[in-house]
Amino acid sequence: MSLALYRKYRPSVFADVIGQEHVTLPLSNALSGDRTHHAYLFSGPRGCGKTSSARIMARSLNCVEGPTPTPCGECQSCKDLVANGPGSLDVIEIDAATHGLVDDARDLRDKAFFAPVQSRYKIYIIDEAHQLGTGAANALLKVVEEPPPHVIFIFATTEPEKLISTIRSRTHHYPFRLVPPGILVAHLEKICNAEGVKVAKGVLPLVVRASGGSVRDALSILGQLLAGAGSDGVSYEIAIQLLGFTDGALLDDAIDALAARDGASLFKTVDRVIESGHDPRRFTSDFLERLRDLMIVDALQQTNANSILRDLPEDQIERMRTQANQIGAANLSRAADIAAEGLTQMRGATAPRLILELICGRILLPGTDTTERGLLSRIERLERADSISVPVSQPATPAPVVKAEPPKKVDVKESVSPKTAEPKDAPKDEKAITVVERNSAIDVTGLRRIWPDVIEEVKKKRRLTWSLLSASAHIVSMDENSITIGIVNPGARDSFLRSESDVILRQAFVDVVGVDKKIEVIVDSSIDTNTPAARAVRVDESPTDKNQLSGPELLARELGAKIVKDDR
Repeated sequence: MSLALYRKYRPSVFADVIGQEHVTLPLSNALSGDRTHHAYLFSGPRGCGKTSSARIMARSLNCVEGPTPTPCGECQSCKDLVANGPGSLDVIEIDAATHGLVDDARDLRDKAFFAPVQSRYKIYIIDEAHQLGTGAANALLKVVEEPPPHVIFIFATTEPEKLISTIRSRTHHYPFRLVPPGILVAHLEKICNAEGVKVAKGVLPLVVRASGGSVRDALSILGQLLAGAGSDGVSYEIAIQLLGFTDGALLDDAIDALAARDGASLFKTVDRVIESGHDPRRFTSDFLERLRDLMIVDALQQTNANSILRDLPEDQIERMRTQANQIGAANLSRAADIAAEGLTQMRGATAPRLILELICGRILLPGTDTTERGLLSRIERLERADSISVPVSQPATPAPVVKAEPPKKVDVKESVSPKTAEPKDAPKDEKAITVVERNSAIDVTGLRRIWPDVIEEVKKKRRLTWSLLSASAHIVSMDENSITIGIVNPGARDSFLRSESDVILRQAFVDVVGVDKKIEVIVDSSIDTNTPAARAVRVDESPTDKNQLSGPELLARELGAKIVKDDR
């Protein structure tokens, strides 16, 4: 049986304790200057190094060259107190959770006056000190206040406020804290290298996230993953499944559907969450965290969001920036509020899937929300929609028709396909004629001119595909077999392909232009995502007749139109 990682890599000197420099440096200085105290209180979250530091303190005090922050490692005391060593008779560890009675405290008090067996100090390490009962704490008070010169007390606790104030006031208090993600990831990388096990990219951030900043928890989780590693090491997919986190592709699809206000795709994503065995509670929690990340990206549009979201690759940040532009700050805030409320409701007896689907429904229907956040959300969508068109109260101007030079002796009646054929006496549709003429000799320039019409046709078929194309795509080239579309970043391209949007776009080209070619997709980072068209946000269809609008809806419509007018 192998030794657990959190025991195997337990530090034996202060230099090996990570993320607690604000504690280890003052303690090291006190040891170097022989200014140690007779009682210490180490507090902080679980697994952050309190008990390990207490043992290191005892080792440093009883070293033959001590007190010193760098024990020699050769003397008997250093060998006894090394990490996972046999221990010393003069260093007594007591768990207050099981020895917190008055009789236990009296026994400790009586034995404290006996001299150490072989070391310089007799050191009592009292773990979970907040578990000491009031009577036991009072029984210890006198000896903690005025101990014999050879006795030192070190209290360790996660809840220092529960320790009686009379004892707290007699100690030097050192608060420990959770380890920052960057430091903990680097520490785990060293351990993986020492163990000789390969770990896929993205696994260690998942371990850190699951540990919550606790070194002991992180090593325990990593030990589980390394124990089950195959010949290729630890894969990202296995880590996702074992740790219970949501696959990033599901979160991306849910956010894309939300940006496009595509309810069908969003509910299909929820169904995939359930069918793939993910916990709806965990998905909701991860979805809420993704909304938080999008709000951060939206707030840091002009700076590098990697300064906060350090674990995310640059292509994912770019994709999230596009999503944040599509959804908007007010909509993100409202969606996060709804998800947080739903996550709280999932603790009850109601089926978690039902709550998750209700969350999605509420997010997609801001028109039913008459609160201030709902009005702000709707006004924001009106403003964003109006930034690429005319004011809401005016009809949209039809797109100009681009006329190609007609070929000689073109018979419109014979050229029109059965789908677009009209009676002989019907007025000729100039656009239909143009489409037919283009079909006779279409080139990439003509295809680019008709691109807005293709996008509108895509909108009728699927809003998710329309969202991906209108925000960040253009036509790159065309050959005999295919049309190549450029999309701004790899994340958006992957979402486009994963959702089979290429099929939708291909059919749109057939319906609008009469061209049936395979759709190829490449990444083109030169696309300008700051144009008004690229920042467009999908807007729900709403009544145009003011008599059909409710009071809050009418307010939102009028405010939206007024803001647009003022901006112009």
